[in-house]
Amino acid sequence: MTDPIADMLTRIRNALTVKKETVEIPSSKMKQEIARIMLEEGYVKDVKLVEDEYNGKILITLKYTEDNRSVIGGLKRVSKPGLRTYSGAQEMPKVLGGYGIAIVSTNRGIMTDKQAKRENVGGEVLCYVY
Repeated sequence: MTDPIADMLTRIRNALTVKKETVEIPSSKMKQEIARIMLEEGYVKDVKLVEDEYNGKILITLKYTEDNRSVIGGLKRVSKPGLRTYSGAQEMPKVLGGYGIAIVSTNRGIMTDKQAKRENVGGEVLCYVY
């Protein structure tokens, strides 16, 4: 697999399209951090790590509103393996005028665009969640 983060976002997007309650994703530290940020920001209901004979799996419980619409409006991969996208602390992108989040990989770990701006660090913009 060339781009595991894009695979993760696509699995979540596909599960949301068919209104699934949970989605299973092969685990890695980067994907665990992205799932943790989505949980902290309120885009998913729950994140669990399930051990298996390989690296394990991340079980994400998706979140819907009362009228059965997804809380996540969109997931977009920004930095791709063929074209990396970096941003400084002052040039951090705003997603939907601040309603969405950008997930950024910095030298202090993976964080949201708001946290990176607050800590005055730049990094690779991984994806947008809105």
